[in-house]
Amino acid sequence: MNENSDVMYRLLVQGVVDYAIYMLSPQGIVSNWNAGAQRAKGYRADEIVGQHFSCFYTPEDRARGLPAQSLETARQVGRFECEGQRVRKDGTLFWTHVVIESIRDDRGHLLGFAKVTRDISEKRAHDLSLLEAKRLAESHSAEMASLSMFLDSVIANIPSSVIVQDAVSRQILLVNLQAERLFGNAREHMIGRQLEQCLAPALSSYLRRLTDQCVRTEGLHHAESQQHTPRGLRTLRSKTVTISGKALGSSYVLLIVEDITDENAAQARIRHMAHHDSLTGLPNRALFRQRLEEALREDAGRDRMTATLCLDLDNFKNVNDALGHEFGDRLLRAIARRLRDVLRANDTLARLGGDEFAVILPELKNGEDAQFSAQRLIDTIEPAFLIEGHSLCVGLSVGIALASKDQNTPEELLRCADMALYEAKRNGRHRYEFFHPRMDAVAQKRRTVENDLRQAIVDKQLHLHYQPIIDKCDTRIIGYEALIRWQHPQHGMIMPLDFIAIAEETGLIHELGALALREACHEAQRWPGELTVAVNLSPVQFRNNGLVELVQAALADSGLDAARLELEITESVLLDNNQANIGILQRLKALGVRIALDDFGTGYSSLSYLRAFAFDKIKIDKSFVHDMSDSNEAIAIIRAITGMGRSLQMQVTAEGVESDEQFMRLKAEGCSHFQGYLFGRPQPAEHRAR
Repeated sequence: MNENSDVMYRLLVQGVVDYAIYMLSPQGIVSNWNAGAQRAKGYRADEIVGQHFSCFYTPEDRARGLPAQSLETARQVGRFECEGQRVRKDGTLFWTHVVIESIRDDRGHLLGFAKVTRDISEKRAHDLSLLEAKRLAESHSAEMASLSMFLDSVIANIPSSVIVQDAVSRQILLVNLQAERLFGNAREHMIGRQLEQCLAPALSSYLRRLTDQCVRTEGLHHAESQQHTPRGLRTLRSKTVTISGKALGSSYVLLIVEDITDENAAQARIRHMAHHDSLTGLPNRALFRQRLEEALREDAGRDRMTATLCLDLDNFKNVNDALGHEFGDRLLRAIARRLRDVLRANDTLARLGGDEFAVILPELKNGEDAQFSAQRLIDTIEPAFLIEGHSLCVGLSVGIALASKDQNTPEELLRCADMALYEAKRNGRHRYEFFHPRMDAVAQKRRTVENDLRQAIVDKQLHLHYQPIIDKCDTRIIGYEALIRWQHPQHGMIMPLDFIAIAEETGLIHELGALALREACHEAQRWPGELTVAVNLSPVQFRNNGLVELVQAALADSGLDAARLELEITESVLLDNNQANIGILQRLKALGVRIALDDFGTGYSSLSYLRAFAFDKIKIDKSFVHDMSDSNEAIAIIRAITGMGRSLQMQVTAEGVESDEQFMRLKAEGCSHFQGYLFGRPQPAEHRAR
């Protein structure tokens, strides 16, 4: 039994003692078994857990396919309910009332089924006995005396509460044991009296209305209501019917009352679990979709619109990783409360899973209303959350989609809001973006590239090209940078700029990175002398706990000396989960490889990076090299970087060198190594510059 099933089972059985409650897998295998089930069916848990639930059905019902039909109904519509005969362990038959509810996770995937059964053999026997007694009383008047004694015995011991009154005087003629317990009064204090004389005013008034209605209108009457009883507020399900007596003109009112409070509570728990997130108590994806469908239907044709917002937390993963999932769960609950507090009463806030939330904003006048709501949500999350002395800061990114004739289904609206959310995160996070049709075109292109890239990995369409790295002393080639290229069968050569970002978003970067490391190391092993090879690492690769082992394996498989491998990272590695990533860098350096800081000066460059980790090399981005002849700022930055390199005893490589003038100027400024078209373009291994 998985953890989700265990939690659901404990919730189901809590406080329920008179019902058989057990869980089924999606295939109908019993995974849990409570004491009520053991009492009802005779099996111990170790005898039945792991068995198919069809073992409780009669051979005839199994032949008719009833077990499979019941599960299919619960799977399709969420609930199956029936009454029927089942088989105990000892082979005896009994009647039961069965409810099967489907249980789904936050993504709508079926986890299994919750089954609540109640033995109604006594109730059914009672109902049948009453019907038979009524028939006999009307057709066999000579046997009424003996039949009355039989009825008294049956009624006295059935589990439902039974009261029989004279239809004219309304005096109580019969009260069974269950009625004594429910209504809190002894039979001897009730017989011969009217309801108002022996029960509380509110309860007697309710029962009086039932009997009055029954006397006025023939037939069987059903009712269900919550009433205050000596046992507290209880839900009562009642049946009333008039019965003709033996004497001419005599008649009686039969009142049967069942306390269904516990049964309703169990079913309510099942329904709530099926539609709400267990952590925050918010609606889950299934209920969100249902409410969105209702909002779209109600706003259709009116001068109002519905907006859907997709919400994603910024920096939540860092909090979760640093403090653990328990803090993460408490933070999610606190976030849910803040978000709920700034929404309207008719808005719906749901948790779709992880740190993703969604909001339905119905009955909006225009798009500005959605914009204001999105900004309120962003603003309410901005102040720090104080949890057990920890000040936790997260941000919020929001995607907004407005219902229109093109986006008028829950699935389409949610998909559009999700694309807008992606755009908000891509544009810097902690902001909102509205969906625009161009986003769909971009998303389609991104999906096409992703699918093609997956196939490219399988078909080995990805190859490395090598660009030479030059030493300033004698302008000899001292190594190469390995740069990945994609030779697409239809579109030709595709450059990294067009697919690396998508590989990072989809996680394919881990496969591409492993491929590049293995191929570069094997290729460099075939080079003469001490030529080095540089391989770029994506910041996303640092989320892989096995990155160090991957590099170690590439060196071991190829036989390449670790000192000949150089790993290039960008500053974003140090921005994302700083301490953890520095630890990974230290482990990599302990292998003997060299670590270079690429594109220094273009992002959030900070001297603290150079103090936090002893890089072997700093690489000046080619944009500064390109602008240095026309920009004093560019040459000043180059001069500052080379100065830091000398002071910290780090090599400095200038990228993008295309002319002798640039080469001479950069040498004069103190660069130790150079790359660029002046020395050679990236080429396949067999055509690399030598």
